[in-house]
Amino acid sequence: MSGIIGKITGASWRQEAKQAPLCPIKETDLARRVELLDSFEQAGLGWFWATDAFGRIIYLSENAIAKLGWNKDDLIGRALTDLFLPEQDEDGVSQSERPLKFLLSARNSITQLDVRLAVEGAEIWWEIAGKPQFDKKGEFNGYRGSAKDITATRENQRNSERLSQYDSLTGLANRHRMSKRLGSTLAAYRNAKRSCALMMLDLDRFKQVNDTLGHPAGDELLKQVAGRLGQIIGKRGEIGRLGGDEFQVMLPDIDDRGILGDLASRVIQMVSQPYSINGARAIIGTSVGIAVAPYDGVNTEELVKAADLALYSAKASGRGQFRFYSSALKDGAKHRRNMEEDLRDALHRDELSMAYQPIVDARTHKVACFEALMRWEHPERGPVSPAEFIPIAEDCGLIKKIGNWALETACCEAQSWPVELRVAINVSAVQFANDDFSLTVKRALKKSGIAPHRVELEITESIFMGDDERTQRMFKELKALGVRLALDDFGTGYSSLSYLRKAPFDKIKIDQSFVRGSCEPGNNNAAIISSIVSLADALGMETVAEGVETKDELALVTKRQATHMQGAIFSFAIKHEQVMEKLASGDLLYEPRGPERYRAGRRREFRRIGLIHGNYRYNVVLRNLSKSGAMIEGLMDVPLDTEVVLDLGDGQLAVAVVKRTEGYSQGLEFETPLISDGYEGLCTRHRVSPYQIEAAGKPLAALPADAYAALLDKGAKPDSLPQFREIPVAGFQAKVA
Repeated sequence: MSGIIGKITGASWRQEAKQAPLCPIKETDLARRVELLDSFEQAGLGWFWATDAFGRIIYLSENAIAKLGWNKDDLIGRALTDLFLPEQDEDGVSQSERPLKFLLSARNSITQLDVRLAVEGAEIWWEIAGKPQFDKKGEFNGYRGSAKDITATRENQRNSERLSQYDSLTGLANRHRMSKRLGSTLAAYRNAKRSCALMMLDLDRFKQVNDTLGHPAGDELLKQVAGRLGQIIGKRGEIGRLGGDEFQVMLPDIDDRGILGDLASRVIQMVSQPYSINGARAIIGTSVGIAVAPYDGVNTEELVKAADLALYSAKASGRGQFRFYSSALKDGAKHRRNMEEDLRDALHRDELSMAYQPIVDARTHKVACFEALMRWEHPERGPVSPAEFIPIAEDCGLIKKIGNWALETACCEAQSWPVELRVAINVSAVQFANDDFSLTVKRALKKSGIAPHRVELEITESIFMGDDERTQRMFKELKALGVRLALDDFGTGYSSLSYLRKAPFDKIKIDQSFVRGSCEPGNNNAAIISSIVSLADALGMETVAEGVETKDELALVTKRQATHMQGAIFSFAIKHEQVMEKLASGDLLYEPRGPERYRAGRRREFRRIGLIHGNYRYNVVLRNLSKSGAMIEGLMDVPLDTEVVLDLGDGQLAVAVVKRTEGYSQGLEFETPLISDGYEGLCTRHRVSPYQIEAAGKPLAALPADAYAALLDKGAKPDSLPQFREIPVAGFQAKVA
């Protein structure tokens, strides 16, 4: 019924409307229209603006002026563009002002354009629209437009974008943002001829923290790591968490490998300090890989791959280290896979053996103990360093099997010695973490028949992480067996005096890094040695000074009252047969034999390199290398004080002066000392820049193997004759082969 009534009523109204006379719109109706616009402005739903033909403001809603705290008299007559700041990207970097100015100058319509107002101390965004106005003659009269405040909307968008670009756990940039930032930075830096370093970090032993303390503890640990990285890096670069326990650091305008190495060392040291998590104590470490654009890569993919390879090498070298990328690392992954496969067969093929280095009494120099050291004689590669294969064994799950073999072998061989001396056996932190480790030790004691007090287990500080209760339980079980415990490599990154109160150690081994160079003026190592000896003495523990090589070091360690010593000055590690001969002779004395004084580390080398004099490049053989100089062979008639440049490969050019010359051998002193490459090698601080090679007419690319040759103009002719004679070095080819 109501529907019918409605239809009738509607029809009746339309009929009446047709019959009613039309009335003109009153002035009051126009006033209501203006009132409507005023109420729209007063409500803050939007405002209106207008300019003259010269782009000057002739009108802006009074409510907008009042809200912004501006003065109307100062505002009217100003250019519209003065009200707004130049556009900025997400990182606050100013961009071109072209969009707004272009639209105004071209007299185009403006539709939904976001602009930021030039208001000091606040960030206010408007969305503006406007149309150009023309008179009947087609003359331009300015713009008429509207505006509305979109500050809150922009903030919400920014928060959403931030969530998509930042790690929710640590607040660091995520993988997406880091990749985007690195790509844009490298692209911009190519044109500006600038460099950018990239660090890749991977936490060591993080999985054990997760497994022992739980994932919430692992999350808290990651947040603390992020905080420490922020303290070290500061404003020098951007830090990102790529996922899991992987971090990345982008460092613009740094290519000095001395600075990068120092920074990486600080990162490793800081990250390796103990963490307190919900009342528990956790210790982790980190490995760092470093690559620098454009030297190691000119785009994101190349640079990340180079840094990854360097990180992989750092982890393979024993963790807790940094490595710079070099061309030699390209085959590193393949080499590691091959080493892992060969290591699995090494036990079955009897390629592993134990060698023994004497630990002597500091007063009598008589042997008190032999440290058992694992050796691998590869059938093709020859001797493989434990520093190379032990980390591989830990990563691929072989360390328990190999460690058990080493424990049993050392116990059995020591039991056969004609003199009852102790044997010290290294225990991997991964091996120690097994709950059945004490049973493994018990089986080795029973199988060998050796007295437990003759067995000394050397454990590094890295075991003191995660589950402290489990560690203390393992100590108790081992001491119940009657074996001795030694704390190895004390003071190398995980030291804390708190665990020494509860850990039942019988001996502390002072790491060789404190002995090395302890006699040099201004070196604090001697004071550190004294402190460790005093601490051990107060706790009733013996001390062993490791790595004693020179007579001045021997005198210093003796004066500092370490109870025992170990090092090349007494003996390198020897085979078991040699141990048996020594002990059977009844002569337990080891006479110190070595150089008088410590000399900066000099690496034995035997490889062909280049020597540049004038514009000639000679082929020479590098015999040894230290931070301060080198010895080369292969040139005759080289005068003293001749300035030369050594081409060490990978764009590394070292300026040097000839300080000693004898026959075809020369001793060189570097103008700028070399630096550590993070492991056992040396490198130059700077390299030939790919931008220099590009300037020589070559396309921009990462450094080639022979960067010096790439710099040369192939068409250029020598401007002088060679001044030295090249002499073939006898045996070089044979040794290389």
